[in-house]
Amino acid sequence: MKFKPVILFVFVWVFGSGLLVQAQQVPFTLEESVAYALENNAEAKNARLEIEAARGLVGERTAEGLPQINGNLNATKNLVVPVTPFPAIIADPEAPEGEFIGVQFSPVYSAGLTATVSQMIFNGSYFIGLKAAKTYRQLAEVDRKFTELEVIENVKKAYYSVLVSREREALVRANLSRIDTLLKETEILYKEGFAEKIDVTRIRVQHNNIQTELDKAETASRVSLRLLKFQMGLPQDQDIRLVDTISAMETLLDAERLLLEEGERRIEIDQVNTNYELASLDLKNNQIQYMPRLDANYTFQRNSFGGSFPGLWSGEWFTGSILGVTLQIPIFDGFTKRYKIQQNRVQLRQLEVQKESLLQNIVVEKFQARQNLVNSLKSLEVQRENRDLALEVYDMAKIKYQEGVGSNLEVVEADSALKEAETNYFSALYDAFIAKVDLEKALGILN
Repeated sequence: MKFKPVILFVFVWVFGSGLLVQAQQVPFTLEESVAYALENNAEAKNARLEIEAARGLVGERTAEGLPQINGNLNATKNLVVPVTPFPAIIADPEAPEGEFIGVQFSPVYSAGLTATVSQMIFNGSYFIGLKAAKTYRQLAEVDRKFTELEVIENVKKAYYSVLVSREREALVRANLSRIDTLLKETEILYKEGFAEKIDVTRIRVQHNNIQTELDKAETASRVSLRLLKFQMGLPQDQDIRLVDTISAMETLLDAERLLLEEGERRIEIDQVNTNYELASLDLKNNQIQYMPRLDANYTFQRNSFGGSFPGLWSGEWFTGSILGVTLQIPIFDGFTKRYKIQQNRVQLRQLEVQKESLLQNIVVEKFQARQNLVNSLKSLEVQRENRDLALEVYDMAKIKYQEGVGSNLEVVEADSALKEAETNYFSALYDAFIAKVDLEKALGILN
């Protein structure tokens, strides 16, 4: 009876620890991986922050049209009071004509309090700049969508890579188990005198080669998983479990509907259009610089003077105020605006050429992506058949060897062919997944 608490503790510790480890594994489907990446990927985060910065730019441009109020408080001391020449005849009527005396008009200490209010009345650049800032915010939004599409593409490819790598690792393990069993059987036959030493050696070499392949497959699985975590913005020490399987993913390769899809407008077109709009606004801004600018301003000031610093603040303060308008008329700037306008027009033509080239390139991308997917699916079907045939050949060669009517060499060669067929199959499977993603991207339906 005394041992029951100890047994219960060990049971809870062993199985409870396993449950804890299992709970730490966060399950992710492909869709969940994409959704997580859109929130946590570094590039996606920066794209959203760029939108916030664009909103701040709009606010900055809007604030330029509001009243600008500034205050200024200053105090000065004349270390050497300047002397101003003054006609001596004013102080002394008998003084000779043309004689001057030095008079100090400036006080030793002076202080001033000034408040200035300025208000823009008309400035054509302001309204264009405000519209340009809003357009820039739209460009930031378009760039965010473009970045998110790149994130989706990278996460999908990384997810497929993990699935294929793990499936390949599992098959290599199965191959190793199969050849290990054959090695043990051959060693027994050798000890009983029914097999030669070379038969054992040949299978052992094959066993070592598959063990090396398994090490490579395990490394590929770990690397692909780390790449997936990086693309998702997931901490590398976070353990995750992929819910989707290769068999489930293969059903998504039924691309008959996808091959007939016309697609939607690519986000790159929106980028070029928005950049064109920004360039057009820049052109208008440079053209409107020929128009005058009108501002209103008001200044209120208080000044004090004294012969000592304490008396400066306790003495009398004198008030003054100024109200005025400023009209700034551009006359000649050395043809600066003219050359800026010339550059704007060239930039607009460049964007037109870029858009036309982009449209043609999209057509080529769609055609190429469709053909790649068709070829990848055909290759996948061929490699699947080759894998099945290679497995059938291996089983027949093994049966013949076990029944004594076949050679050990036939089994080893069949196993090598099977391993190669499986490698080619998974390579074709991965290529098919990537071709599908590339076609979705070319059609503009990746999201």
